[in-house]
Amino acid sequence: MSKIVIQGIQFDKKSSFQQGPRLAPPLIREALHCGSLNLFTENGITIEDSRITDKGDFDISDYFDIETITSNHLASDTKVFTLGGDHSITFPIIKALHKKYPKLDILHIDAHSDLYDNYEGDKYSHACPFARIMENGFAARLVQVGIRTLNTHQAEQAEKFNIEIHQMKNLDITKISQFDNPVYISLDMDGFDPAYAPGVSHHEPGGLSSRQVIDLIHTIKGEIVGADIVEYNPNRDFQNMTAFLAAKMMKEILGKML
Repeated sequence: MSKIVIQGIQFDKKSSFQQGPRLAPPLIREALHCGSLNLFTENGITIEDSRITDKGDFDISDYFDIETITSNHLASDTKVFTLGGDHSITFPIIKALHKKYPKLDILHIDAHSDLYDNYEGDKYSHACPFARIMENGFAARLVQVGIRTLNTHQAEQAEKFNIEIHQMKNLDITKISQFDNPVYISLDMDGFDPAYAPGVSHHEPGGLSSRQVIDLIHTIKGEIVGADIVEYNPNRDFQNMTAFLAAKMMKEILGKML
Protein backbone atom coordinates (compact mmCIF):
# COMPACT_ATOMS: atom_id res chain seq x y z
CA MET A 1 0.00 0.00 0.00
CA SER A 2 1.17 3.53 -0.77
CA LYS A 3 2.76 5.89 1.73
CA ILE A 4 2.23 9.60 1.16
CA VAL A 5 4.06 12.65 2.47
CA ILE A 6 2.27 16.01 2.50
CA GLN A 7 4.51 19.05 2.13
CA GLY A 8 3.49 22.70 2.18
CA ILE A 9 5.60 24.93 -0.07
CA GLN A 10 5.13 28.56 0.97
CA PHE A 11 6.48 30.29 -2.11
CA ASP A 12 4.99 32.91 -4.41
CA LYS A 13 8.00 34.99 -5.44
CA LYS A 14 7.46 34.11 -9.09
CA SER A 15 3.86 35.31 -9.24
CA SER A 16 3.42 37.87 -12.01
CA PHE A 17 0.31 39.74 -10.86
CA GLN A 18 -0.46 39.34 -7.16
CA GLN A 19 1.34 37.59 -4.35
CA GLY A 20 -0.50 35.65 -1.66
CA PRO A 21 -0.37 31.93 -2.56
CA ARG A 22 2.48 31.44 -0.07
CA LEU A 23 -0.16 31.91 2.65
CA ALA A 24 -2.32 29.05 1.38
CA PRO A 25 -0.98 25.76 2.83
CA PRO A 26 -1.94 26.25 6.51
CA LEU A 27 -5.34 27.66 5.53
CA ILE A 28 -6.14 24.64 3.34
CA ARG A 29 -5.25 22.35 6.24
CA GLU A 30 -7.36 24.48 8.59
CA ALA A 31 -10.36 24.09 6.28
CA LEU A 32 -9.80 20.34 6.05
CA HIS A 33 -9.67 19.86 9.82
CA CYS A 34 -12.10 22.56 11.01
CA GLY A 35 -14.90 20.11 11.80
CA SER A 36 -17.14 21.23 8.93
CA LEU A 37 -15.91 18.35 6.76
CA ASN A 38 -15.32 14.69 7.50
CA LEU A 39 -12.19 12.98 6.25
CA PHE A 40 -13.85 10.47 3.93
CA THR A 41 -13.71 10.83 0.17
CA GLU A 42 -16.79 10.42 -2.00
CA ASN A 43 -15.55 6.90 -2.77
CA GLY A 44 -15.62 5.98 0.92
CA ILE A 45 -11.87 6.16 1.60
CA THR A 46 -10.69 7.89 4.77
CA ILE A 47 -7.56 10.02 4.62
CA GLU A 48 -7.21 9.69 8.38
CA ASP A 49 -4.70 6.98 7.60
CA SER A 50 -1.33 6.07 9.13
CA ARG A 51 0.18 5.87 5.65
CA ILE A 52 -0.22 9.66 5.25
CA THR A 53 2.35 11.84 7.02
CA ASP A 54 2.17 15.64 7.04
CA LYS A 55 5.66 17.17 7.17
CA GLY A 56 4.27 20.68 7.61
CA ASP A 57 5.15 23.85 5.75
CA PHE A 58 8.46 24.98 4.31
CA ASP A 59 9.20 28.69 3.93
CA ILE A 60 11.30 28.80 0.77
CA SER A 61 14.09 31.34 0.30
CA ASP A 62 15.83 29.73 -2.68
CA TYR A 63 13.64 28.44 -5.51
CA PHE A 64 15.53 25.19 -6.07
CA ASP A 65 15.31 24.28 -2.39
CA ILE A 66 11.90 22.97 -3.48
CA GLU A 67 13.60 20.23 -5.49
CA THR A 68 15.82 19.26 -2.54
CA ILE A 69 12.91 19.11 -0.09
CA THR A 70 10.86 17.01 -2.50
CA SER A 71 13.78 14.65 -3.22
CA ASN A 72 14.30 14.10 0.50
CA HIS A 73 10.67 13.11 0.92
CA LEU A 74 10.75 10.82 -2.11
CA ALA A 75 13.84 9.05 -0.76
CA SER A 76 11.75 7.21 1.83
CA ASP A 77 9.78 5.38 -0.89
CA THR A 78 6.76 7.64 -0.63
CA LYS A 79 4.50 9.62 -2.89
CA VAL A 80 4.49 13.38 -2.37
CA PHE A 81 1.44 15.62 -2.19
CA THR A 82 2.20 19.36 -2.21
CA LEU A 83 0.22 22.37 -1.10
CA GLY A 84 1.45 25.55 -2.80
CA GLY A 85 2.37 28.14 -3.42
CA ASP A 86 2.32 29.63 -6.93
CA HIS A 87 2.55 27.39 -9.98
CA SER A 88 6.29 27.91 -10.39
CA ILE A 89 6.81 25.26 -7.69
CA THR A 90 5.69 22.47 -10.03
CA PHE A 91 8.89 22.52 -12.11
CA PRO A 92 11.35 21.73 -9.28
CA ILE A 93 8.90 19.17 -7.88
CA ILE A 94 8.70 17.39 -11.24
CA LYS A 95 12.48 17.65 -11.59
CA ALA A 96 12.77 15.70 -8.33
CA LEU A 97 10.13 13.16 -9.39
CA HIS A 98 11.84 12.56 -12.74
CA LYS A 99 14.73 10.81 -10.97
CA LYS A 100 12.27 8.26 -9.59
CA TYR A 101 9.77 8.22 -12.46
CA PRO A 102 11.65 8.76 -15.75
CA LYS A 103 8.41 8.13 -17.66
CA LEU A 104 5.76 10.33 -16.06
CA ASP A 105 2.39 11.52 -17.34
CA ILE A 106 1.06 14.85 -16.07
CA LEU A 107 -2.57 15.91 -15.79
CA HIS A 108 -2.56 19.70 -15.54
CA ILE A 109 -5.84 21.41 -14.63
CA ASP A 110 -5.74 25.17 -15.16
CA ALA A 111 -7.20 28.18 -16.93
CA HIS A 112 -3.72 28.85 -18.34
CA SER A 113 -1.32 26.56 -20.17
CA ASP A 114 1.75 28.05 -18.40
CA LEU A 115 3.89 27.41 -21.47
CA TYR A 116 5.66 30.75 -21.88
CA ASP A 117 9.30 30.38 -22.85
CA ASN A 118 9.85 33.18 -20.35
CA TYR A 119 7.56 35.71 -18.75
CA GLU A 120 8.66 39.24 -17.89
CA GLY A 121 12.25 38.06 -18.25
CA ASP A 122 11.92 35.11 -15.86
CA LYS A 123 12.06 31.62 -17.35
CA TYR A 124 10.99 30.17 -13.99
CA SER A 125 7.90 32.38 -13.65
CA HIS A 126 4.62 30.77 -12.63
CA ALA A 127 3.66 31.30 -16.29
CA CYS A 128 6.47 28.98 -17.49
CA PRO A 129 6.70 25.70 -15.52
CA PHE A 130 5.35 23.40 -18.20
CA ALA A 131 7.69 24.82 -20.84
CA ARG A 132 10.60 23.97 -18.53
CA ILE A 133 9.20 20.51 -17.78
CA MET A 134 8.73 19.62 -21.44
CA GLU A 135 12.00 21.04 -22.77
CA ASN A 136 13.88 18.98 -20.15
CA GLY A 137 12.02 15.80 -21.06
CA PHE A 138 10.55 15.40 -17.58
CA ALA A 139 7.12 14.27 -18.82
CA ALA A 140 6.29 11.56 -21.34
CA ARG A 141 2.83 13.05 -21.78
CA LEU A 142 1.27 16.34 -20.70
CA VAL A 143 -2.52 16.64 -20.71
CA GLN A 144 -3.92 20.11 -20.00
CA VAL A 145 -7.58 20.54 -19.05
CA GLY A 146 -9.68 23.66 -18.58
CA ILE A 147 -7.50 25.96 -20.69
CA ARG A 148 -9.26 29.13 -21.83
CA THR A 149 -6.50 31.71 -22.35
CA LEU A 150 -4.39 30.15 -25.11
CA ASN A 151 -2.49 32.75 -27.13
CA THR A 152 -0.39 32.34 -30.27
CA HIS A 153 2.94 31.83 -28.48
CA GLN A 154 1.59 29.20 -26.12
CA ALA A 155 -0.25 27.41 -28.94
CA GLU A 156 3.08 27.21 -30.78
CA GLN A 157 4.75 25.90 -27.63
CA ALA A 158 2.03 23.27 -27.25
CA GLU A 159 2.59 22.09 -30.81
CA LYS A 160 6.37 22.09 -30.33
CA PHE A 161 6.14 19.87 -27.25
CA ASN A 162 3.23 17.72 -28.51
CA ILE A 163 0.97 18.71 -25.62
CA GLU A 164 -2.61 17.47 -25.44
CA ILE A 165 -4.82 20.47 -24.66
CA HIS A 166 -8.50 20.15 -23.77
CA GLN A 167 -9.83 23.70 -23.94
CA MET A 168 -13.00 24.71 -22.12
CA LYS A 169 -14.71 25.77 -25.34
CA ASN A 170 -15.00 22.14 -26.52
CA LEU A 171 -14.27 20.11 -23.39
CA ASP A 172 -15.16 16.40 -23.26
CA ILE A 173 -13.83 14.96 -19.99
CA THR A 174 -14.60 11.39 -21.08
CA LYS A 175 -11.63 11.57 -23.48
CA ILE A 176 -9.05 12.21 -20.74
CA SER A 177 -9.06 9.37 -18.20
CA GLN A 178 -6.58 6.79 -19.57
CA PHE A 179 -2.89 7.13 -18.68
CA ASP A 180 -0.21 4.52 -19.46
CA ASN A 181 2.54 5.78 -17.14
CA PRO A 182 2.59 6.93 -13.49
CA VAL A 183 0.48 10.09 -13.19
CA TYR A 184 1.13 13.44 -11.54
CA ILE A 185 -1.79 15.85 -11.02
CA SER A 186 -1.15 19.58 -10.95
CA LEU A 187 -4.29 21.48 -9.96
CA ASP A 188 -4.28 25.25 -10.33
CA MET A 189 -7.27 26.64 -8.45
CA ASP A 190 -7.97 29.12 -11.24
CA GLY A 191 -8.90 26.16 -13.42
CA PHE A 192 -12.23 26.36 -11.62
CA ASP A 193 -14.72 29.00 -12.65
CA PRO A 194 -14.37 32.01 -10.30
CA ALA A 195 -17.90 31.28 -9.04
CA TYR A 196 -16.43 28.21 -7.32
CA ALA A 197 -12.96 29.57 -6.53
CA PRO A 198 -12.87 33.35 -6.05
CA GLY A 199 -9.64 33.14 -4.05
CA VAL A 200 -7.17 33.18 -6.93
CA SER A 201 -4.92 35.87 -8.34
CA HIS A 202 -6.14 35.52 -11.93
CA HIS A 203 -9.93 35.33 -12.34
CA GLU A 204 -10.83 33.73 -15.67
CA PRO A 205 -14.59 33.20 -16.24
CA GLY A 206 -15.96 30.24 -18.15
CA GLY A 207 -14.13 27.61 -16.12
CA LEU A 208 -14.58 24.17 -14.66
CA SER A 209 -17.14 23.28 -12.02
CA SER A 210 -16.10 21.52 -8.84
CA ARG A 211 -18.16 18.51 -9.97
CA GLN A 212 -16.30 18.27 -13.29
CA VAL A 213 -12.90 18.21 -11.59
CA ILE A 214 -13.96 15.69 -8.93
CA ASP A 215 -15.38 13.40 -11.61
CA LEU A 216 -12.21 13.75 -13.69
CA ILE A 217 -10.03 12.76 -10.73
CA HIS A 218 -12.26 9.80 -9.87
CA THR A 219 -12.14 8.43 -13.43
CA ILE A 220 -8.34 8.54 -13.86
CA LYS A 221 -6.99 5.17 -14.92
CA GLY A 222 -3.37 4.96 -13.82
CA GLU A 223 -1.33 5.16 -10.63
CA ILE A 224 -1.19 8.67 -9.17
CA VAL A 225 2.32 9.11 -7.73
CA GLY A 226 2.22 12.79 -6.85
CA ALA A 227 0.09 15.91 -6.95
CA ASP A 228 0.02 19.58 -6.14
CA ILE A 229 -2.67 22.17 -5.46
CA VAL A 230 -1.45 25.65 -6.31
CA GLU A 231 -2.45 29.28 -6.80
CA TYR A 232 -4.98 29.58 -3.98
CA ASN A 233 -4.66 33.22 -2.90
CA PRO A 234 -6.30 33.76 0.52
CA ASN A 235 -6.08 37.53 0.05
CA ARG A 236 -8.81 37.30 -2.60
CA ASP A 237 -11.03 34.64 -1.06
CA PHE A 238 -14.67 35.09 -0.01
CA GLN A 239 -15.80 33.42 3.23
CA ASN A 240 -13.07 30.77 2.75
CA MET A 241 -14.90 29.29 -0.25
CA THR A 242 -11.68 28.52 -2.10
CA ALA A 243 -9.97 27.12 0.99
CA PHE A 244 -12.81 24.63 1.44
CA LEU A 245 -12.75 23.70 -2.25
CA ALA A 246 -8.97 23.17 -2.10
CA ALA A 247 -9.45 21.01 1.01
CA LYS A 248 -12.11 18.98 -0.79
CA MET A 249 -9.80 18.44 -3.76
CA MET A 250 -6.93 17.55 -1.42
CA LYS A 251 -9.08 14.88 0.17
CA GLU A 252 -10.27 13.38 -3.13
CA ILE A 253 -6.77 13.33 -4.65
CA LEU A 254 -5.21 11.77 -1.54
CA GLY A 255 -7.90 9.11 -1.63
CA LYS A 256 -6.92 8.25 -5.21
CA MET A 257 -3.22 8.16 -4.28
CA LEU A 258 -3.62 5.65 -1.43
